Amino acid sequence: MIRRLSVFLLTVAAMVSAVSVVCQAQPQSVLTRHVREAILNGQAQSVGRLPAAQTMRFDIVLPLRHAAELENFLQALYDPSSSSYRHFVTPQEFTARFGPSQEDYDALIRFAKASGFTVVGGSRDAMDVQLKGSVAATEAAFHVTLGVYQHPTENRTFYAPDREPTMNLPFSPWHISGLDNYSIPRPLLAHRNTQVKPNVVKGSCPGNSYCGSDMRAAYYGGTALTGAGQNLGLLEYVGYDIADLNTYFTNVNQTNNVPVTGISTDGTTLSCLFSRGCDDREQILDMVQAISMAPGLSGLYVFVGSTDTAMLSSMSTHTPLVGQIGSSWTWQPSDPSTDDPFFQKFAAQGQNYFQAAGDSGSYNVNSQFVYPGDDAFVTVVGGTDLQVTKAGGPWSSETAWVDGGGGVYTPDAIPIPSWQQLPGVITAANKGSTTLRNSPDVSAESNFDFYTCADQSGCATGWGGTSFAAPMWAGFMALINQQALANGNPRLGFVNPAIYNIGVGSGYSAAFHDITSGSNGEPTTAGYDLATGWGSPNGTGLINALAGSSGPSFTLTAAPSSLSIALSSSGTSTITVVPGGGFTGSVTLAASGLPSGVTAGFSPNPTTTTSTLTLTVSASAALGTSTVTITGTSGSLTATTTVSLTVTGSGPVATLSPTSLTWPKRAVGTTSPAKVVTLTNTGSSTLNISKIATTGDFALTTGAKPCGATLAAGKNCKIRVTFTPTQVGLRTGTLKVTDNAPGSPQSVALSGTGK
Repeated sequence: MIRRLSVFLLTVAAMVSAVSVVCQAQPQSVLTRHVREAILNGQAQSVGRLPAAQTMRFDIVLPLRHAAELENFLQALYDPSSSSYRHFVTPQEFTARFGPSQEDYDALIRFAKASGFTVVGGSRDAMDVQLKGSVAATEAAFHVTLGVYQHPTENRTFYAPDREPTMNLPFSPWHISGLDNYSIPRPLLAHRNTQVKPNVVKGSCPGNSYCGSDMRAAYYGGTALTGAGQNLGLLEYVGYDIADLNTYFTNVNQTNNVPVTGISTDGTTLSCLFSRGCDDREQILDMVQAISMAPGLSGLYVFVGSTDTAMLSSMSTHTPLVGQIGSSWTWQPSDPSTDDPFFQKFAAQGQNYFQAAGDSGSYNVNSQFVYPGDDAFVTVVGGTDLQVTKAGGPWSSETAWVDGGGGVYTPDAIPIPSWQQLPGVITAANKGSTTLRNSPDVSAESNFDFYTCADQSGCATGWGGTSFAAPMWAGFMALINQQALANGNPRLGFVNPAIYNIGVGSGYSAAFHDITSGSNGEPTTAGYDLATGWGSPNGTGLINALAGSSGPSFTLTAAPSSLSIALSSSGTSTITVVPGGGFTGSVTLAASGLPSGVTAGFSPNPTTTTSTLTLTVSASAALGTSTVTITGTSGSLTATTTVSLTVTGSGPVATLSPTSLTWPKRAVGTTSPAKVVTLTNTGSSTLNISKIATTGDFALTTGAKPCGATLAAGKNCKIRVTFTPTQVGLRTGTLKVTDNAPGSPQSVALSGTGK
């Protein structure tokens, strides 16, 4: 399953100082490629050099140790028959066993300082050192010339080294990120051609387009799992404007309860403002898709950076560790093995990386922007065209999306992993490769059916791309891991070995929607294919297949389930915890949906068996019937029940007389005599007055405190109002009384004429 890394070791004599280390060490080749093919074959014409004084920022990645041992460890880690099955390691444990040695890390720090660089980030646990220095210092330290070239396929220039870098170190480094900008990362989203007739969908968002919540309804369909206790990470090459995320949820009448934390992994700004020419649509839709699928996430962490290695290294060490990661960006590294150490580390630490497959149809020999959609260590997500039965309703049907990425013909020629070699995966019908990595692994809705918000006011329909599917799958993975932990199991980590075993097993149809129609240029077939992988998630069927369904659980019951309580009195209901699946924990109870003037108390709370719910109705409570929801929480498990509450009694009744006042013409700037409005409480209980106020050119009598804070049943009080016109002509306003009576606030229309 894991490619072996070729690590060359150099034995050096003992060195006595930082300077002597650099002087005595021999130039070591870096273990990955850095020179672009376009430079080697002459397609990129030289147009100059980078200015020597220009400042550069780059990231040096240290090599893994014990590559063979790591390969064996990962194989056992994902083998259900192994005693090591899903016994994941922490970042610190990974470093101790497979990460760079302290000696190598210290040698790199000494090399950096002796070369005139400033250390600006990275760590031994993160397997990298981030540096800043001049072009001249960079060329000298890495023994290269940083030239400027005309890009062979894009209308721009790029900078890059003219030869493979070497470094005076006692070991061979793995990679140096930031030495070229030949490949500009790009997001995998697109907008429908306005000339093309839109797809007919039944979404909940404006224009009947899909909301992120529609994906949760279609692919999960339940309510119990929310991603509670899980942390999710997003890889983003550009920052964002959180106001755009808030605008989306406001526009679709939903509330986001997931805290969003931005992390600059290498000094890249977290801000992306449309007023400064920055587009954050990709970043916002990634957040929306993840949050909407898992609305109870403990945290959403947005890792922003300018290089892949800076972001991946941060994701591999961040506290808390993100168990699921979504990436909707593609880039073209000089070496396709560049990021493998981090992807291997994710697998060892129980993290899963979901990568969008792309939006240009099936892969072919001319496909450039594929990576890491063909990497062996990530879960690649293809595209579909989804139909639901109704807005916010369940899954109805699904076909392959014509623009979805997938295939085997990529520039990277990555060998086929072990889990794709299972009997029944690659067939004559799906035309997959038996020697190369096949993509995608899974899929989800990606057609131009989504509603998005971005750029401070740019909300629109007609957006699509596998960039919608990848973060959605990361959110779905949070639901799976939530259930796995609730069942007493570890999180799943790298999910590909498990889903391929499900795919070739008897439970496949219960776990996945097998998509057998449509095409992205590759045929759709029963089972696995190069258009949709194994298909889209079939709700709890896939969750149970991966996380198990026999874990502990509980339900709540209320007896009686309806109460009628008069004003200034109380009533009780018994809340019973009904355990299941061996549940033995205590449950903390809370009430929501309480009407104004009603309070709730539980005794005892928390409880393991029963608790008495007492609802107390004050004299000022609102009359009528409402539903009180009782929620019980125990760790990641939740359950609810309801109590119907009817509040009876006449309560306070507020009337104002007259209901309008009109003043005759009055000179501008002069104040009229006061007119009187009478407030009467015709109800049977005290009227609580919270505010009396006027608007417009009208005011309460100076120094007056009309009526006070309460008005007893059957009593009245006087409110005196004056008119001071500020302009010639008709002037209008309102007297408003805010209180605890029905119909609050009560109002009187005010009008007068200035002359």
